[in-house]
Amino acid sequence: MANTKRELFIKRRLRVRNKLRKTADGRLRLSVHRSNKNISAQLIDDVNGVTVAAASTLEKELGFFGKNNVEAASKVGATIAERAKAAGIDTCYFDRGGFLFHGKVKALADAAREGGLKF
Repeated sequence: MANTKRELFIKRRLRVRNKLRKTADGRLRLSVHRSNKNISAQLIDDVNGVTVAAASTLEKELGFFGKNNVEAASKVGATIAERAKAAGIDTCYFDRGGFLFHGKVKALADAAREGGLKF
Protein backbone atom coordinates (compact mmCIF):
# COMPACT_ATOMS: atom_id res chain seq x y z
CA MET A 1 0.00 0.00 0.00
CA ALA A 2 1.39 3.39 -0.95
CA ASN A 3 2.01 5.93 1.75
CA THR A 4 0.63 9.41 1.43
CA LYS A 5 2.90 12.44 1.46
CA ARG A 6 1.73 13.31 4.98
CA GLU A 7 2.46 9.81 6.30
CA LEU A 8 5.96 9.92 4.85
CA PHE A 9 6.52 13.36 6.42
CA ILE A 10 5.41 12.10 9.83
CA LYS A 11 7.64 9.00 9.55
CA ARG A 12 10.64 11.20 8.70
CA ARG A 13 9.86 13.60 11.55
CA LEU A 14 9.60 10.82 14.12
CA ARG A 15 12.76 9.13 12.84
CA VAL A 16 14.74 12.37 13.08
CA ARG A 17 13.33 13.30 16.51
CA ASN A 18 14.03 9.85 17.99
CA LYS A 19 17.64 9.87 16.77
CA LEU A 20 18.15 13.33 18.22
CA ARG A 21 16.66 12.37 21.58
CA LYS A 22 19.24 9.62 21.97
CA THR A 23 22.13 12.06 21.54
CA ALA A 24 20.61 15.15 23.17
CA ASP A 25 22.85 15.34 26.28
CA GLY A 26 20.70 18.15 27.67
CA ARG A 27 21.34 20.47 24.71
CA LEU A 28 18.65 22.69 23.29
CA ARG A 29 16.83 21.81 20.09
CA LEU A 30 16.72 24.18 17.12
CA SER A 31 13.40 23.25 15.55
CA VAL A 32 12.47 24.43 12.06
CA HIS A 33 9.00 24.71 10.59
CA ARG A 34 8.33 25.59 6.99
CA SER A 35 4.90 26.37 5.59
CA ASN A 36 3.90 27.54 2.13
CA LYS A 37 4.10 31.21 3.11
CA ASN A 38 6.47 31.44 6.09
CA ILE A 39 9.42 29.81 7.82
CA SER A 40 10.16 29.81 11.53
CA ALA A 41 12.76 28.48 13.94
CA GLN A 42 12.81 28.17 17.69
CA LEU A 43 15.25 27.01 20.34
CA ILE A 44 13.46 24.63 22.68
CA ASP A 45 14.60 23.38 26.08
CA ASP A 46 13.00 19.93 26.17
CA VAL A 47 14.00 19.29 29.79
CA ASN A 48 12.01 22.27 31.10
CA GLY A 49 9.54 22.41 28.22
CA VAL A 50 10.14 26.07 27.33
CA THR A 51 11.05 28.01 24.20
CA VAL A 52 14.20 30.04 24.82
CA ALA A 53 14.36 32.00 21.54
CA ALA A 54 12.33 32.16 18.35
CA ALA A 55 12.43 33.86 14.96
CA SER A 56 9.99 33.84 12.07
CA THR A 57 9.15 35.60 8.84
CA LEU A 58 5.87 36.53 10.55
CA GLU A 59 7.82 39.22 12.44
CA LYS A 60 7.41 42.48 10.57
CA GLU A 61 10.79 43.86 11.69
CA LEU A 62 12.60 41.18 9.66
CA GLY A 63 11.04 42.56 6.49
CA PHE A 64 10.07 39.18 5.02
CA PHE A 65 6.45 39.02 6.16
CA GLY A 66 4.61 36.34 4.19
CA LYS A 67 7.67 35.22 2.24
CA ASN A 68 9.19 31.79 2.21
CA ASN A 69 12.34 31.80 0.10
CA VAL A 70 16.04 31.07 0.62
CA GLU A 71 16.82 34.72 1.40
CA ALA A 72 14.11 34.87 4.08
CA ALA A 73 15.33 31.57 5.56
CA SER A 74 18.88 32.95 5.77
CA LYS A 75 17.63 36.02 7.61
CA VAL A 76 15.64 33.89 10.07
CA GLY A 77 18.73 31.71 10.68
CA ALA A 78 20.91 34.75 11.37
CA THR A 79 18.25 36.21 13.68
CA ILE A 80 17.84 33.00 15.70
CA ALA A 81 21.63 32.78 16.11
CA GLU A 82 21.75 36.38 17.32
CA ARG A 83 18.92 35.79 19.82
CA ALA A 84 20.55 32.56 21.02
CA LYS A 85 23.82 34.41 21.66
CA ALA A 86 21.88 37.05 23.62
CA ALA A 87 20.37 34.25 25.72
CA GLY A 88 23.84 32.76 26.33
CA ILE A 89 23.44 29.69 24.12
CA ASP A 90 26.13 28.57 21.72
CA THR A 91 25.42 24.85 21.16
CA CYS A 92 22.26 23.05 20.17
CA TYR A 93 21.17 20.31 17.85
CA PHE A 94 19.31 20.87 14.60
CA ASP A 95 15.84 19.37 14.30
CA ARG A 96 14.73 19.61 10.69
CA GLY A 97 11.49 17.83 11.48
CA GLY A 98 10.20 15.96 8.47
CA PHE A 99 11.65 18.46 6.02
CA LEU A 100 14.51 17.43 3.76
CA PHE A 101 17.85 19.14 4.42
CA HIS A 102 18.17 21.22 1.28
CA GLY A 103 17.02 24.56 -0.02
CA LYS A 104 15.38 26.76 2.63
CA VAL A 105 16.10 24.47 5.57
CA LYS A 106 19.76 24.23 4.63
CA ALA A 107 19.99 28.01 4.13
CA LEU A 108 18.56 28.56 7.62
CA ALA A 109 21.04 26.09 9.14
CA ASP A 110 24.01 27.63 7.33
CA ALA A 111 23.05 31.14 8.43
CA ALA A 112 22.66 29.97 12.03
CA ARG A 113 26.12 28.37 11.87
CA GLU A 114 27.62 31.57 10.47
CA GLY A 115 25.93 33.46 13.29
CA GLY A 116 27.84 31.38 15.83
CA LEU A 117 25.58 28.46 16.74
CA LYS A 118 27.26 25.05 16.82
CA PHE A 119 25.37 21.88 15.96
